[in-house]
Amino acid sequence: MSSNHSHSHTPTNENGDTSSKRIAWVFFLNFAFTVIEFIGGWLTNSTAIMSDAVHDLGDTLSIGSAWILNKLGKKKATDDFSYGFRRLSLYGAMINSLVLIGGSAFVLSEAIPRLFDPVMPDATGMLGLAILGVTVNGFAAYRLSAGQSLNEKVLNWHLLEDVLGWVGVLIVSIVLMFAELPILDPLLSIAFTLFILVNVSRNFWTTLKLFAQSTPDATLGKNIGSALKDIEGINNVHHLHLWSLDGENHVLTAHLTLKEALDSSAQMQLKEHINTALEHFHLQHTTIELEWPDEICRDGSM
Repeated sequence: MSSNHSHSHTPTNENGDTSSKRIAWVFFLNFAFTVIEFIGGWLTNSTAIMSDAVHDLGDTLSIGSAWILNKLGKKKATDDFSYGFRRLSLYGAMINSLVLIGGSAFVLSEAIPRLFDPVMPDATGMLGLAILGVTVNGFAAYRLSAGQSLNEKVLNWHLLEDVLGWVGVLIVSIVLMFAELPILDPLLSIAFTLFILVNVSRNFWTTLKLFAQSTPDATLGKNIGSALKDIEGINNVHHLHLWSLDGENHVLTAHLTLKEALDSSAQMQLKEHINTALEHFHLQHTTIELEWPDEICRDGSM
């Protein structure tokens, strides 16, 4: 029996220090503005601003986690953490989701009663905060748009969502300055919060599945299996397991049954074919075991 251990690594950002600085800068900017939002939401008596503050709190946690993990990701694997530290991001995602779910529940508990007894918010204050919100989040998104890392690209989308949210607050505040329609504030708040809950719940479920080591992408798993089975000299693919360290960096193990016994030279050639077949899947770690045609798999049948 022979085994092939191929360890590939996804390319890192060519300028990791610059990436960390950009994320750190946006984190402190977003954190400061989140504090301003909570204070502003309380002063203006606006549940819409409070709901957006909860959204920004989640983004602040995500940005902070990304900043820390951007640094931890550079640490080499140890005996205790043989796959490195990428999986720690799942804990960050779990904490962020729970905080956002709790915050959203609080906002809904405040906003829903106001539907039946709406209170007129301070429209002028809302307008000022909305302009500040569009400016701050837009500038932060612009700063991150220069980044090439996956972390930066994902966070940039979050910030662009915030910009759209503040545009909504801006429009409502202008309407309230000319028409006394206080119910628009809780309606906007509930809409924001439900949008957050839907997305957070989806991410929370995905995180739970990754903790349980589910296959991150069923189609990807099938494509990998087909690519391996199509290699000349391979009779059967079994015990194929695809799981993910953090939702982005995947790990593969598989047993390949050979059509015939191979000498060492032929095995090396086959391993090159396997590496070529798997190369475009960009797997973080791969472990492939080769089995002779009449060999009984020690892990049993599927």
